[in-house]
Amino acid sequence: MEIYTSLKTIPRPFVGACVTIGNFDGVHLGHQWLFAEVASHAYRTGGISVAITFDPHPLQVLRPGGIRLISSLDQKKELIALAGIDVLVIIPFTPAFAATPAEVFVDEILLKMIGMRDLVVGYDYAFGKGRSGDANFLRRQGAAKGFPVTVVEAHYETGMLVSSTQIRELITAGNVRAARALLGRSYQIRGRVQAGKRRGGSEVGFPTANLALSAEDLVPRHGVYACQVICDGQCHGGVMNVGKNPTFDEDVLVAETHIFDFDRDIYDQPIKVNVLDFLRDEKKFASVGELTAQITRDVARAKAILAKDEQHLAVSCEDDFNR
Repeated sequence: MEIYTSLKTIPRPFVGACVTIGNFDGVHLGHQWLFAEVASHAYRTGGISVAITFDPHPLQVLRPGGIRLISSLDQKKELIALAGIDVLVIIPFTPAFAATPAEVFVDEILLKMIGMRDLVVGYDYAFGKGRSGDANFLRRQGAAKGFPVTVVEAHYETGMLVSSTQIRELITAGNVRAARALLGRSYQIRGRVQAGKRRGGSEVGFPTANLALSAEDLVPRHGVYACQVICDGQCHGGVMNVGKNPTFDEDVLVAETHIFDFDRDIYDQPIKVNVLDFLRDEKKFASVGELTAQITRDVARAKAILAKDEQHLAVSCEDDFNR
């Protein structure tokens, strides 16, 4: 997949561009249906499939602090590439760009710069100043300017609307298993392992790989989760606590993951953690001994979950290795 991080870097309009536009946060199953439609259109017409997105997310500019993203920009790139899109255009989103009228966006960017031949959008997408560029507007523009417009309808899984908003709510509530059904994969936390207090191994008996979390991150409900850890091209089971470690009276938000059957030093190494299933809420224990006993039970439950979903989870790890 070719990636352009600015409209200025596009050397010439694409030939026969079949275009879709969106924020695509999480690249969930609804987005994947959209990309499949775009790729199919491009294949049938001998053209090129083009996805246009924005960075930062428009709500991070228009409503600072008003949104926590499911996926980082790097994850978004990986997942859109896996969806079979030929070209990804990432437009820097600024207050000045937000003021662009919808018709100007169509004429100057989609038609003139991108070379759009046809357009595929989601049922609820809108762009341009005042979000005036909705599906009805685009249909009128297409009729007047000679490009077909396909509107992909809402997608449902297990009776739930597949949307980024719904997925954020599920993750925040700790319902990561339901979120996985809408994403088509597990919610994933990424980062570099940071040095902690080193109590996990010496005091508690369960060493952990710690990832810093911030108020800007989409943080799952505080508690303990079964998880997978991808590190150095290998996949391991694990159990993760998201929270502030109340047993030791700490106040720093962190994801602490005990990786099963693992004894390597991975400080400052990048890891990915697939969050599989909520086990329990975070709790303050009266003693380190009580905490150790509870983690022992958590580990047993997590291993049972991993064993039950072994085949599916192995495929998840293979997908991550290919990104």
